[in-house]
Amino acid sequence: MPKFDLNEVRSGVVKASKSKIFWVTVFLIFIGCAVGTVLSFGALRYFPAETRAFLQYFEAPEPKPAVTNNQQTDQPYTSDISYEQAIIDAAKKVSPSVVSIVISKNLPTYEQQYVNPFGPDSPFEFLIPQQVQKGTQYREVGAGSGFIVSADGLVLTNKHVVSDSQADYTVLTNDGQKYSAKVLALDPVQDLAVIKISRPSGTSSNDGAVFSPVILGDSSGIQIGQTAIAIGNALGQFSNTVSVGVVSGLGRTILASDQTGSFSETLEDIIQTDAAINAGNSGGPLLNLKGEVIGINTAMAQGAQDIGFAIPINRAKKDIDQVVKTNKIVYPFLGVRYILVDEQVKQKYNLSVAYGALILKGDNGEPAVTLGSAAEKAGIKEKDVILSINGEKIATDNSMAKIIQKHNAGDKIVLHILKNGTEQDINVTLGERLL
Repeated sequence: MPKFDLNEVRSGVVKASKSKIFWVTVFLIFIGCAVGTVLSFGALRYFPAETRAFLQYFEAPEPKPAVTNNQQTDQPYTSDISYEQAIIDAAKKVSPSVVSIVISKNLPTYEQQYVNPFGPDSPFEFLIPQQVQKGTQYREVGAGSGFIVSADGLVLTNKHVVSDSQADYTVLTNDGQKYSAKVLALDPVQDLAVIKISRPSGTSSNDGAVFSPVILGDSSGIQIGQTAIAIGNALGQFSNTVSVGVVSGLGRTILASDQTGSFSETLEDIIQTDAAINAGNSGGPLLNLKGEVIGINTAMAQGAQDIGFAIPINRAKKDIDQVVKTNKIVYPFLGVRYILVDEQVKQKYNLSVAYGALILKGDNGEPAVTLGSAAEKAGIKEKDVILSINGEKIATDNSMAKIIQKHNAGDKIVLHILKNGTEQDINVTLGERLL
């Protein structure tokens, strides 16, 4: 009998099995592709809409052309961010009403000459250099900002911008027009002034509205942290510069002065903001996101960053109304010098109260009570303490000046005072305070 190897038989069976499995697999793949093709054509024929909707998920989006820096569009930039768009809209809304104020005057010019200090007829030939005036030159000496508050050209600005009575003032509007301006009134208490744009020749007040006034907001509801937008003639060179920040503080008291030191006054109840306020911004508007004016930019803190101050617009509304009606700004005047009483003042002057206004002489001997004033007529003396006005208590956070400014000249008020250790009421008729 022939011999065979069992291992070879097993190997042949395994190979035959593998070959069979391979061909079966190929056959099944072929059948699957055929069935899939038939079903696809059927789906396209009987369900075309559903098929296209399914296939669109696998389609690559068409590439869009990239926008480069060299390409221009006809449409102005519009932000999708509502906050950013609100700033853009506010600046666009108010900018036509913001003006630059240029200050010009005649200044002496000098040249160096060699002169004999002993006179021209002196026998000594001794000459020394000396600056000698040689006429005058008319030139720009400063700049500030302002904003239009009436259609006939009233402009609100800072007092220190237009306080030089020897200077001429020119208003430059946002559209490049140039107008001369006249100072109508300076606020005797606050750093505010109202000037009037002179209309172009050939026009009159009866020719209708020429200028676009701003919308005055309500500064009584300002909140710390709300957005603040400042616009002005920054550094006297860059008109309608816009800066953005927040309201950083309220009710501040500052001592403000101009760069030359010739103007200085204490300002109370002031808005603090970190919106950049630079030299030349003085008199420009501080806005909210609605484009309403909530303050007048007036000062910046020297030696600090992002600390600026603005006068609340509600303080200026009264000035504007008075100028419209009377062409002047009048404040109620009591006629006393005082310091606010706290615990330290109470102990120093041995008082029985820790609030109120203690009537005292000035540091340089100025009288405690102004001669002929409402206070003198009412019998108020030095060392009296005014405790309240019409029932409103005087305190360090509610000064007497702030309370009196709520009234008008000619108003009758009741002062509750401490005189010689006894409390009593005094009736007073407020006088007028002019600059």
